[in-house]
Amino acid sequence: MNEKEIIEMAQRCGLFGIRPYPDGTYFEALEAFAKLIAEKEREKFCAVLRQLHDSYSLTSDSNAIRARGQE
Repeated sequence: MNEKEIIEMAQRCGLFGIRPYPDGTYFEALEAFAKLIAEKEREKFCAVLRQLHDSYSLTSDSNAIRARGQE
């Protein structure tokens, strides 16, 4: 995640221009921001897992094809 993405997420949560207030407004915005960050990281992790799965599947398939050719 780069700085621009983090700033955009903070803007979506309304963190810019907010001062800590006793009514919890700031805390709610921080919670929303933390959830967006976690979601983004989870998406990145899932993408890596998909790449690994795809790579493994292609390797397994190509090995099976080679093995059939050697029979």
